[in-house]
Amino acid sequence: MSVTIKDVAREAQVSVATVSRALNGQHNVAQAVRERVQSVAQRLRYTPHHAARSLSSRRTRTIGVVLPEVYGEFFSELMQGIDQVAREHALHLLVSSYHGDPREQGDALRAMRGRVDGLLVMSPYDDVDGHLADALAILPDAVMIGSRAVAAGRRVGIDNHAGAMAMTAHLAAIGHRRIAFVAGPDDNFDARERLRGYRDAMAEHLPGIAPEVLPGDFREASGARAAHRLLAAPALPDAVFAANDMMALGCLSAFSAAGKAVPGDVAVAGFDDIPLARYVPPGLTTIRVDIAALGAEAMRRLLDTDADAGESDRLRLPQLVVRASCGGRASPDSS
Repeated sequence: MSVTIKDVAREAQVSVATVSRALNGQHNVAQAVRERVQSVAQRLRYTPHHAARSLSSRRTRTIGVVLPEVYGEFFSELMQGIDQVAREHALHLLVSSYHGDPREQGDALRAMRGRVDGLLVMSPYDDVDGHLADALAILPDAVMIGSRAVAAGRRVGIDNHAGAMAMTAHLAAIGHRRIAFVAGPDDNFDARERLRGYRDAMAEHLPGIAPEVLPGDFREASGARAAHRLLAAPALPDAVFAANDMMALGCLSAFSAAGKAVPGDVAVAGFDDIPLARYVPPGLTTIRVDIAALGAEAMRRLLDTDADAGESDRLRLPQLVVRASCGGRASPDSS
């Protein structure tokens, strides 16, 4: 039998009205009581009655967006696409970040309960302890963005593996042999897929050359640190492929400060095609994700009540964009 609000009230030793107020984000509930009610509701996997949720939907017209971070060009572009579709449907956005800490992710999600009609969630981390799945079980419909699929949830994203393979293959095709890779965070699913694509392409196109992987965390400073490690070695690689554009920009800055020419002394490539990538000198060769379009697609998927329930994943195939930083001929649409 399904769990009811009365079951939650009985277990939490409060009234049904208190459970309703606590789970709908009303302020006239003591914090300790709110936390106890939320904990019981999560443990019992309580889901509000559909009719009650429909009433809430007509009242809030708000969509929750939960992201690992809210700063940086990637997330700015993503929010631009989400906001554009929200405005088209006269919807409001409630945005929260868990600061890249998977442990805070469940708290950020539960804070949305009673305040939103649906959720867009970017969670590129493995849900080892099940906190994400548990939090989503007591919340409205959700669409995952660029993340590992969770418990039959819907997902929109990009094929990171294919994109990284395309970039590595391109660098090999224009004559680069020693290609170093600056990886993203180890616990990030998207970063691991990009690393896997790099390794697979190296094995296919340069079978006699060992992959060379340097640590990174998707931030510009980690790209600069990787470049400094390469500069301290006896010889630079032919090319450096960073798992995102911010780290690639960090590499460009460090090489420039050391008096190294790009691509004359070392080629550099990234992944994402953030707006800045086309304006830095030299223009950055990268994998175009079309980040704003990804956000817009996620919002449309959430609002599409007629979507095929069996179609859980939609992965976009990213596009190779060649600019001056890799030493190859620029793509016609590189601007």
